[in-house]
Amino acid sequence: MSHTLVRRPQRRPISAGGMTALALSLALAFSLAPQQVRAQDAAVNVSIAAQPLGDALLKLGQQTSLQVFFSPDLVAGLAARPVSGRLAPEEALRQLLTGTDIQYTRSGNNVRLSRPVAEATTLEPVTVSAGILGTLAEPYAGGQVATGGSLGLLGSTDVMDTPFSTVNYTSDLLYNEQARTLADVVVNDASVRMTTSTGGFSDDFQIRGFAVNSGDVSVNGLYGLVSSSRVPVQIMERVEVLKGPGTLMRGIPPEGSVGGAINIVTKRAEDEPLTRVTASYMSESNFTGQIDMGRRFGENNAWGVRFNGAKRGGEATVSGGDQQLDMGALGLDYRGERLRWSLDAIYQEYDTDSFRGQMGFLDADIPKAPKGDTNLFPGAKLTQRDQTIMSRLEYDFTDHITAHIGAGYRDGKNRQLLPWTAGADANGDFTIYNYYYDSYSKTFSGDTGLTATFQTGPVGHRVAFGVTRMAQENGNSFTTGGMGNSNIYDPAPLPALPAERLRPAKTDDTTLTSYALADTLSFMQDRVLLTLGARHQTVNVDSVSSEDYRSSAVSPVVGLVVKPLRNVSVYANFTKGLTSGGTVPLGYGYGNEGDTLKPYKSKSAEAGVKVDWGSITTTAALFQIERPSAYANDDNLYGYFGEQRNRGLELNAFGEIVPSLRVLASATFINSELTKTQDGVNQGNRAQGVPSRAFSLGLDWDVPGVQGLAVNGRAIYTSAVYLDNAHEKRLPGVTRFDLGARYRTEIAGKEVVLRANVENVADKRYWLAAGQNGSNGYASYAAGRTYMLSASVNF
Repeated sequence: MSHTLVRRPQRRPISAGGMTALALSLALAFSLAPQQVRAQDAAVNVSIAAQPLGDALLKLGQQTSLQVFFSPDLVAGLAARPVSGRLAPEEALRQLLTGTDIQYTRSGNNVRLSRPVAEATTLEPVTVSAGILGTLAEPYAGGQVATGGSLGLLGSTDVMDTPFSTVNYTSDLLYNEQARTLADVVVNDASVRMTTSTGGFSDDFQIRGFAVNSGDVSVNGLYGLVSSSRVPVQIMERVEVLKGPGTLMRGIPPEGSVGGAINIVTKRAEDEPLTRVTASYMSESNFTGQIDMGRRFGENNAWGVRFNGAKRGGEATVSGGDQQLDMGALGLDYRGERLRWSLDAIYQEYDTDSFRGQMGFLDADIPKAPKGDTNLFPGAKLTQRDQTIMSRLEYDFTDHITAHIGAGYRDGKNRQLLPWTAGADANGDFTIYNYYYDSYSKTFSGDTGLTATFQTGPVGHRVAFGVTRMAQENGNSFTTGGMGNSNIYDPAPLPALPAERLRPAKTDDTTLTSYALADTLSFMQDRVLLTLGARHQTVNVDSVSSEDYRSSAVSPVVGLVVKPLRNVSVYANFTKGLTSGGTVPLGYGYGNEGDTLKPYKSKSAEAGVKVDWGSITTTAALFQIERPSAYANDDNLYGYFGEQRNRGLELNAFGEIVPSLRVLASATFINSELTKTQDGVNQGNRAQGVPSRAFSLGLDWDVPGVQGLAVNGRAIYTSAVYLDNAHEKRLPGVTRFDLGARYRTEIAGKEVVLRANVENVADKRYWLAAGQNGSNGYASYAAGRTYMLSASVNF
């Protein structure tokens, strides 16, 4: 059942007596845990006109401290009488409900509405294990994150019942921060850091110090179906971040991520009709128009359709550049008593002229970063086009047995006119080569499975069996052109293009197949949850230019959640995984450039504690991940010959500090070490590109006395990193500040939301560690101060 929310409800209000069990929660849990805020019954000014009851309750939530939630069916067809004057909040609520049979129960600021039932019925406990098409988890206090999310094979799970570190961002956060792509969302977590900057070649991330490429982002649980470069925010309803390997949950990530996994949940039509038009501006002169429409129809609103379309164009954060987006996404769904079905069709095309470049460095003395709007490679061009269709079907054979099948296909093409350089010297001078690099991929991705819940004596079980398969054909072409000289502070036009542009040729067929079985056992009335599972994985690569290979492995997973108090979860997990190898970089002179590397194995362990204080949840986790690292050997062949180990501590807090003040806070400390290197050189050093610490803090505040006005701010800190394993090249730490405001009002009877955000308020110049090339890395220069304005109108 969907619910209409008036403000955001506090979740399971509890006492703070859980402090005695918090050895692992450390300082964050105590420093951010607020005292419980009780509703104030002092009279306030209330002015609510006669209108539909649901709308009147929304007004009540805006004008008082009460937080009311209810089913839309409960108030359908009911009207509220006008209520005005100086009243206690609860008295105003009673007056609105006069003449109805609706009852309410109150706990602090929380109010639940219901109708009386003829007699109380004791229901058998049921384990909810909805799949991707199940009801989305309710937003947590503050509305920026959800109380749970999908974990693939393990189902949709509450954060407190999960033996992993997860965060699930809601659409409210995406809108209020004016996120443009997935990258703008995930940086709210300190364990996730961007390795490319706004307006660059692609959106790439780092989770717990290990690279996560865009190609490893799943959509509705399936890999390989969104752009391998960047994902527009317009298709997203939720963004689910799992920190740590996610092989058991969704299978083998196609590009080998081990630090974490990101899943996108696409938009679905809600019960209330939606027609929203948004116009946006981004400095210097980039404009976007977007329409978002949703309708449900049929008996019990069983059928739904949601359409999102966007068009963007104009110069953005690179002087003389042009960033264009054409995007359309259609989502259909059916929700019956036992059958659920969805279909998504997505088209997106990015055309970027003069995108933000990346640079290596020849000397230990790294030059100062150029201005944020510098056009480092004038004339570079990138076109990315992706077409995706996917569908999913779920059926409940009984109340305890559910089957599902999901499948999708994506056709992706990249056409690129790109520069390449060995790196800049201390003065910023560099030699540049111009080339064409075009590529394509054709991907089929699917999964199917069966879930059953049952009891064996006092022990509950959720048993899930699943099969995944991803088949991908890849191809590319690489043609070098002319050579020239340039400088990062005074860039020269690109040298002459190659005489001929080659058609991309097939390089490999990669097939990733897996079979998984997992059982989540519950003991002592769900106070102890034990997850045991394993996934058998097979990687099969038929390569055109190098040796074919096939490799299989079993990835076991053990996860444990213990709840010593009902608001405290202590958890631990251990997993091993097989990961497909990447592609040897082109243009660096390796003897095997362009080859696909063999799979490698990694292992991970984690332990932590989560505490739900009622309106704030705090978490702490200790983790260790070990995986092979890549470099060129004595024969100039690039491969996974070394090993890297990342150990760390994560601290997180999210929710409402007090009513109307929302927080997202996190800190990550990583000890990254090269535990195996070529001939022992640099062994024991920190791995390149991995910060020792990172912090993210975001606050969002409803301004008192000005109805509809809210302001927000965000600080993102990343410590210094090394660009090489020898520790000769070092980028200093940096802090970025962002500010924003929004105003919600009515104009001509239509709801209007005005938003203004500024990123990099201080216009700071800095380098981001962007990637690795053997033992040397390269960097991306950050975007400068960026203004964003938007106006949304709901018709």
